[in-house]
Amino acid sequence: MSSAGRSTRSGRESSAPTDTAGLGSTRARLVGARTGVLADAIVAVVRAARAVGRAFGQIAGRLGSVITPLGWVVIAAIPIALASGYALGWLELVAIGWGALVLSLVAVLFLLGRAPYRMSLGLPHRRAVVGQSARASLTVDNGGRRRMLGAVLEVPVGGSIVELALPGLRRGATHEETFSVPTERRGVIPVGPVRTVRGDPLGLVRRELSWSEQLELVVHPRTVSVPSTSTGLIRDLEGAPTRDLTASDVAFHALREYQTGDDRRYIHWKSTAKTGVHMVRQFEQTRRSHLVVALSLSTHDFASEAEFELAVSVTGSLGVRAIRDGRTVSVVVSTITPEFAKRRLYAVRPLATHMADRLLDDLAVVDASIGALPLRDMARIVSDGTPGISVAFLVCGSRTRTSELRAAAASFPPDVEIVAVVCDPDAAPGMRRLAGLNVLTIGYLEELRLALSRSAAVA
Repeated sequence: MSSAGRSTRSGRESSAPTDTAGLGSTRARLVGARTGVLADAIVAVVRAARAVGRAFGQIAGRLGSVITPLGWVVIAAIPIALASGYALGWLELVAIGWGALVLSLVAVLFLLGRAPYRMSLGLPHRRAVVGQSARASLTVDNGGRRRMLGAVLEVPVGGSIVELALPGLRRGATHEETFSVPTERRGVIPVGPVRTVRGDPLGLVRRELSWSEQLELVVHPRTVSVPSTSTGLIRDLEGAPTRDLTASDVAFHALREYQTGDDRRYIHWKSTAKTGVHMVRQFEQTRRSHLVVALSLSTHDFASEAEFELAVSVTGSLGVRAIRDGRTVSVVVSTITPEFAKRRLYAVRPLATHMADRLLDDLAVVDASIGALPLRDMARIVSDGTPGISVAFLVCGSRTRTSELRAAAASFPPDVEIVAVVCDPDAAPGMRRLAGLNVLTIGYLEELRLALSRSAAVA
């Protein structure tokens, strides 16, 4: 084989989608591209060590949730004081050991029993938007036969704790409290369960009792109302005839002889009567607008978290507008390669597009990752796996180079309109035309609406 042939073959092998170059996963950092027995053994040892660490962590967490640091000191003092006291003959140490034992047994008594509360935690709205106020309600009912003393209730809200003061309740009385749920960040915020804390006066033990179920508040990314997809770029593509011929459509092309399997509804009877041969109509296939919105989750394409959050909002705005217009739309994000994968995963993950709320639910939980596919690889997969694309929006950040945008646009057929939305708060907003695509640069979400409105006006 010639050297040119060998170099061509090696070039194809090096660009095959089974390499681990740039994988960025834990396995790649441990063993690189090695796949032998030794490499698998190293990965297995690391995974086993992590599993053992998680098991010990769970056990320690359960004990730590009941015994306080002071309680651990008292428990440790019992054998030390008793053993030292009896060995050295020190009555003081013996007294300290037995006293610590008595305190520990008395502290356990404070953990017994359960108050007859009935609590109901509610969220008036299970969805919210970033920055929008959201509230939760708690209803407490005394279902016992005696008056209950006041208590302090704890409600976990995300990573924080909301403390509510519960007054004393007589038999059959009900008390209701409302509190706010922070929505500064996009995501799913767990609310609850409501719990009470019981413990001894010295603080040796602390028992948490749960009284309600855990609810979830889905915080959607912020979106803006963009111009209808019936205007501008997409309006020019909708209904335009193509050179592809089909047996049924709107744009008439010509007549041809009937062939086995043709639909008899399209037989042209006048021409059939003139020629004596069955003739059927042939049509030019018209274009239906199929929008694709591709969001990169790779940290390679974004310089900051603010850029990524802006890109998520852009994706939601475009997808919601297309869904409400009744268009055929696909919203996809990068697939994230697992931490211990041997090879990078070359795929995209579709999001729900049958309802606007479902799409925003999916966008609420997406996160950028070093193991996600960059935009240039996403474009090739989307082009190969999504037939009939008419308009493709590629959403990325400021770290995506112009050469990468051109390579992404080259993956699509020539008749597909490509719009790259670059989210860069530090750049001047505007739209420029490159070879094969339009590049729209925005720094704020409102600029997306203004830019699409200008393109609709020009069209």
